[in-house]
Amino acid sequence: MRLILLGPPGAGKGTQAASIVQRYEIPHISTGDIFRKNMKEGTQLGLKAKEFMEKGLLVPDQLVVEIVKDRLEQEDCKKGFLLDGFPRTVVQAEALGHALKKMNVALDKAINVNVDKHILIERAVGRRICKECGATYHITLHPSAKKDDCEKCGGLLYQRSDDNEETVSKRIEVYLNETQPLIDYYKNEGILVTINGQQDIGKVFDEIVVALGA
Repeated sequence: MRLILLGPPGAGKGTQAASIVQRYEIPHISTGDIFRKNMKEGTQLGLKAKEFMEKGLLVPDQLVVEIVKDRLEQEDCKKGFLLDGFPRTVVQAEALGHALKKMNVALDKAINVNVDKHILIERAVGRRICKECGATYHITLHPSAKKDDCEKCGGLLYQRSDDNEETVSKRIEVYLNETQPLIDYYKNEGILVTINGQQDIGKVFDEIVVALGA
């Protein structure tokens, strides 16, 4: 199963990604993780990327695709993979398509986890995080039984400074504006499946499984 996971901040992609990779026994591939690994190991591609990042520049699409392609050619991706956070633009999507074609493989589905903007804002503004262990709660959807303290370690819960309505709203708008062309692209490719992310976590995953047909 070769998949791409799309969805705005707060859509619950991380939870669904964990369930997908477990069920289908495929690696969860995040571009951020790949970059960090390549730079840490000092690979040729990692050093190239580091040059741009140290100058405060965006890593060029072609280099990003090369790094992703290098990861997809590794042994653990033979059965498939779940790409998360890439591609971000139609240009990257087209470049990825060309790279996969050279590898004689193709994407099976692009999964778009869809959640209304006002619900995304509500989720983010109500989020609370433990200062000690990083556990996440929500004041209405998933409150801590210990109120202002973490259930797991007893640490103090806090609200991130950027988890306010104005900042979250802007973050979502940027995502939607950047991603809509990508959603349209995969729709035209005939592989897009849109999932209602406003349901219970288990139901969201059940819908994904049905959409994948396996």
